[in-house]
Amino acid sequence: MTDVGDRLGRMVRWVQAQARVPAVSAALHRSDRPLWQCTVGWTGNDTALDPETRFRIGSVTKTFTAVLTLQCRDDGLLDLDDPIGRHLDLPAHGELTVRRLLSHTAGLQREPYGDVWDTLRAPDADALLADLARAERVLPPGRRYHYSNLGMALLGRMVGELRGATWAEVLTERVLTPLGLTHTTVAPGRRAATGFLVDTYSDEAHPEPPTDFGAVGPAAQLWSTAGDMARWAAFLADPAALDAAGRVLAPATLDEMRWPVTMTDETLWSGGFGLGLILVPQGRRIMHVGHDGAMPGFLAAVYGRRGGEGTAGAMGAAVLGSSGTAAELFELTHRLLNAAVEHDPAEIEPWRPGPPAPEGVRGLLGRWWGEGFEYVFSWHDGALRARGADDPAGKPPAVFAPLPDQPDVYRTVSGREVGELLRLTRDERGTVVRMHWATYRFTRTQETFERYDFRAGS
Repeated sequence: MTDVGDRLGRMVRWVQAQARVPAVSAALHRSDRPLWQCTVGWTGNDTALDPETRFRIGSVTKTFTAVLTLQCRDDGLLDLDDPIGRHLDLPAHGELTVRRLLSHTAGLQREPYGDVWDTLRAPDADALLADLARAERVLPPGRRYHYSNLGMALLGRMVGELRGATWAEVLTERVLTPLGLTHTTVAPGRRAATGFLVDTYSDEAHPEPPTDFGAVGPAAQLWSTAGDMARWAAFLADPAALDAAGRVLAPATLDEMRWPVTMTDETLWSGGFGLGLILVPQGRRIMHVGHDGAMPGFLAAVYGRRGGEGTAGAMGAAVLGSSGTAAELFELTHRLLNAAVEHDPAEIEPWRPGPPAPEGVRGLLGRWWGEGFEYVFSWHDGALRARGADDPAGKPPAVFAPLPDQPDVYRTVSGREVGELLRLTRDERGTVVRMHWATYRFTRTQETFERYDFRAGS
């Protein structure tokens, strides 16, 4: 990756110089290459800038709180549609659901009551709850996306209550330690960069005061390195590659978190939001999933990449900077991921023959017609699949799994009509002559919706 690494390093150095960022740390994680890292600049203090320098990651913290919340759901401690007041004693807004708070569609005001960004004094746990009745519901629940640090703070407090510990303790035990994120901490530690506001009209860099976000910590408190954050981004994109046993979260749960709940811009549709995760489409069925972060003196962008030809498994990138105004850092993460795939794509795995389709499946393979359109049913990678005959290249097929207690009945587990049943009808010789998928009739020849004789073989 030497030539590509040089290219990526030049991209980082260019942004550091053009955006005038005192320190930038970037990293790229992928399952098929060694970790790539690059640091440029100076920490602003007496510590050397290197890959172990910690930066504040701001709202990237929310992705951790979201994972902790879904862990609670998977462990049976809550339902996403529960009102948060069922799990946390609140003086107001207890009817807002966990799902709405995770997706920023609860309508709760952005910050805790008071001028937090004016005073830089965040409330402690008692004050956060005591003043909750003074916080506004600025929109009806479900009306639209409205970002809320307050909502994420409440979820972090709920996680601690459900687990019988603090949010930070639960985070360390259940996420950071299992994934080996040893440089990700609540406190900056001795190896932290200083955050700056770089003057617009001169080259002066003003140090920003250190801040502790108190009870709002689950929304923005964490510090980390680019290497740790690239690994975290890779986990968000491809959890099975980094957590094969599902100790942190099952891959299916990450799929759920990545599904768009709302659009962040109703006119452009250029980005979406899932359950605690920002979704940034890149075209050609490619999605970058993660989060940006901003705190006084620091910006961060942490994203994993899914889909697209050449994308490696467990691919994630992070860019951390010690300027609070260099917005170019946000786009750099996406550029690094795109450039890495363009100039160093993952190897193409050779195809190898596999075992034949099960005897009961072979007769249904091939072309079928449903709703007037042609579909192709096939057996690949140990599963029954279906796709439209005219589907564009790259569109995922529907995948089916048999129901063990119902012969000739399958459940659609991904793709078109996910969740729906596929039922086979055989004639007296055992030949599949008809299928019903999501209740729509599928036949070997194109037919109308006219009345049909449903006797097998007719």
